[in-house]
Amino acid sequence: MVFFLHNDILIDINMENEELKYCYKYPHPSVTTDCIIFGFDGTKLRVLLVQRGLEPYKGRWAFPGGFMKMDESAEEGALRELKEETGLDAAYIRQFHTFTAPQRDPRERVITIAYYALVRMQEVKGGDDADDARWFALDEVPQLAFDHDQILRKAEQALRQQIHFEPVGFELLPELFTIKELQNLYEAILDVRFDRRNFYNKMKRLGMLEQTDETVNPSQKKEAYLFRFNKGKYEELKQKGFRLEF
Repeated sequence: MVFFLHNDILIDINMENEELKYCYKYPHPSVTTDCIIFGFDGTKLRVLLVQRGLEPYKGRWAFPGGFMKMDESAEEGALRELKEETGLDAAYIRQFHTFTAPQRDPRERVITIAYYALVRMQEVKGGDDADDARWFALDEVPQLAFDHDQILRKAEQALRQQIHFEPVGFELLPELFTIKELQNLYEAILDVRFDRRNFYNKMKRLGMLEQTDETVNPSQKKEAYLFRFNKGKYEELKQKGFRLEF
């Protein structure tokens, strides 16, 4: 092996296969990704957690995530870890923050790039180095490993901000839903209570809801019409943005 120094990088030349391996002169951090996956059960907003099967924090709950590979982007790494640890495929994830506190991981200096996604709830199963995977209501989340309690609070803030500038619901609700279910979703995200008539009128003015002829009977008093999202209008609002005030 032959070494030489170039621009503060030690280059190791393997004469047999002519590969170049780079060993930086200065310490540098590792990079992980974490996925905060939100679902909705019709009443409560829920978040997907995995139970760690390895130290540190073995047995504690955390977000699906792990170390990024050298040949993948952060988003690719996040989606891979999510699939490996829970079996869940997310079509779309949104990067919302990077966490860089020096002592956030007891193993080494680790920076994590955090993503969140809104998905329809489905069965999940722990895999890879996760002993279990489970949906938790936000008011039932246990103390989390690492700095994941802080990450969750930041993800909730990002979701609450998003709901004012982009329509939210298509990713979380079934294809057909009642106005009450949509109102429950917005109340769960924003942690507020709305007047039913005012909420319906605001949503109707946006033009993204289509009333169907189908009804359900959530109580014995009155049937409720089922609605669906107008996909074209929904995507139009999502692309151009809007400001939703309650």
